[in-house]
Amino acid sequence: MADAPILVTAALPYANGPLHIGHIAGAYLPPDLYVRYQRLRGRDVAFICGSDEHGAAIYMRAMQEGIDPQAIVDRYHGQIQEAFKGLGIAFDYYGRTTSDTHRETSQEFFRVLEKARIFNRKTLEQLYDAEAELFLADRFVRGTCPVCGYEDAYGDQCENCGSSLSPSELINPKSAVSGTEPESRETTHWYLPLGNIQPQLEEWIATRKDWKPNVRGQVGSWFNDGLSERAMTRDLPWGVPVPEGVDGNVDGKVLYVWFDAPIGYISATKEWAEEQGDSDLWRRYWQIHEDGTEPTLLHFIGKDNIVFHTLIFPALLMAHNEADESAPQWTLPANVPANEFLNLEGRKLSTSRGWAVWVHEALEAFPADVLRYGLAATLPETKDADFSWGEFQARVNGELADVLGNFVNRALSFTWQFYEGIVPLLDEPNEEDQRVLEALEEFPDRIGNAYEQFRMREAVQETMALARLGNKYFNDSEPWRTREVNPQACENTIHIALQITASLAVLMEPILPHSALLLREMLNLEGVRSSEPGGQGAPIMWEDAAFRLLSPGHILNEPAILFEKIEDEAVEAQRNLLEERAVASEIVEDEGEAEELEEAPFAPIADTITFDDFTKLDFRAGKVLAAEPHPNADKLLRMDIDLGFEERQILAGVLGHVEPEDLVGKNVIVVANLAPRTIRGLESQGMLLFAEDREGKFIPVLTEGEPGSTVK
Repeated sequence: MADAPILVTAALPYANGPLHIGHIAGAYLPPDLYVRYQRLRGRDVAFICGSDEHGAAIYMRAMQEGIDPQAIVDRYHGQIQEAFKGLGIAFDYYGRTTSDTHRETSQEFFRVLEKARIFNRKTLEQLYDAEAELFLADRFVRGTCPVCGYEDAYGDQCENCGSSLSPSELINPKSAVSGTEPESRETTHWYLPLGNIQPQLEEWIATRKDWKPNVRGQVGSWFNDGLSERAMTRDLPWGVPVPEGVDGNVDGKVLYVWFDAPIGYISATKEWAEEQGDSDLWRRYWQIHEDGTEPTLLHFIGKDNIVFHTLIFPALLMAHNEADESAPQWTLPANVPANEFLNLEGRKLSTSRGWAVWVHEALEAFPADVLRYGLAATLPETKDADFSWGEFQARVNGELADVLGNFVNRALSFTWQFYEGIVPLLDEPNEEDQRVLEALEEFPDRIGNAYEQFRMREAVQETMALARLGNKYFNDSEPWRTREVNPQACENTIHIALQITASLAVLMEPILPHSALLLREMLNLEGVRSSEPGGQGAPIMWEDAAFRLLSPGHILNEPAILFEKIEDEAVEAQRNLLEERAVASEIVEDEGEAEELEEAPFAPIADTITFDDFTKLDFRAGKVLAAEPHPNADKLLRMDIDLGFEERQILAGVLGHVEPEDLVGKNVIVVANLAPRTIRGLESQGMLLFAEDREGKFIPVLTEGEPGSTVK
């Protein structure tokens, strides 16, 4: 049986801003490397993506700018496409979720599930902005987080501690649209009962043993907490309308963005199939074939999207399969190789604080392949990684220029200088020549295995290892010496060096597609299968790079410099740009904070409580024995607290305000009789007291009391 078709998706970028290098390293360069490799192998692969153009955030931005939401998404859809094209991210198709095909596909998907009674339809109280005449979706509500006390949490998640929330849980909720206090009104929505589907999801996830530990760990924490039903519709003027004809009032209701966004992969594949002249071609990549062949579905994403691609979207596919068992069955993800986050110069990327490198601007300063290499060598595959301009310069100069570029230039220049650009004959190679040729045979499999296992950084290292092998062989063989004392040995050295160069012209293409093409032009090497969409058919493929691709007597074209070194001034300019933006952002932020402080220098007093209410709280002194970041949340701190009579685990959303090591050994005040709460897979058995200053910084409240003593 032929290899199963492969469908690779990259997370749909949200069309409300340009792309930065964190986006690229997290979700777009890794699948491009993988797909280019698969195309060179001759595999049947389709690479699909598109702009995610619905949701509350886009509608809010449009309201703030006083324009139509379509104008927002049109602006950024074009910018995003240009950035991808400039960087060489080669999708087979890039769609958008405002297309007619997407609307029809999403609505039909919803109809099937609704007709099969998969959803629970519930009428409940929801916050309503009477001034804006709008039901408030979760992102339209801001308030105080009930977990960590952060005062600007969203209605669906606290960005400070990472806790998942609902608008009704927020303390002192305010409308993000008008700033007014919302009221409650009845509305009806359709809910996906994830709790009912959890056993099926757990059974399926158990078969995905080769998934990354970070993905399985996050999924496991959600299972431990227990999946709850999730609304699949919203009251919002912007989105895919809930289709007419379903049971219930659909006026003013749209599909939840995380219902329609993953279906965007399907609708974009349909549009690609239409472009290919076969409207049913999309089924080959999404549905199990009549002969039982199952397509390989791969979702490349960042870690913040794991739950949607491993639980919610698979649950929808499972439900659809169950709802219509007679129809072709949807395939489920074979893997979700999610990456962690990319930091920048030792700090977390933040677009609001100006701490980001925009792709379109970086492409004005550096060639695309240079940026691709710098990011590919720094991918946050198993943990957060840090991109710095200094390391970027060192990699480009020390690896691309001094190793790969230098080896290619030496081999080709020597051939032109002493052999008139003609590949010399290999005759009676010595033991070292044979060893190098045998080593060359191993590289396509070594590099390919890394790609197959989604270890892209390893693939980069192995590719560069081949260039290092060539450089060392050239140095050790000393062709400048043997040309005089042993001409055939010199010819053998140059012949083998050119064969390594030709193999590199194939094997480096996933990482450096533009440079690989330039190198093949210098080598006058034709017939190499392209890694671009639709580039199938040429005879020389990935595995052929194990053997000699250049025949004796083959005529080369004149060599050129593959990679220019990056000067200090260019790197310093990028650092200065970054700092200038950060300072400008801080000035704007400080001005806004100053205005707020003048209006309200301190937080207002909370509602009055009785003495009896206060006496219900049991405050105890405790000693911090250990403190460390929560493994699945950016701002949560996990601590072991000695209460004298027992030890407890307590979580606090203060990472970034205090350093973990600064808390160890300190005596703190604990609310000891608070009911335990599970946050991101870990149980918090109490709460610590922190003071919050006027700038929003949390400071631990300390005590000299011994652990276990009561605080009155």
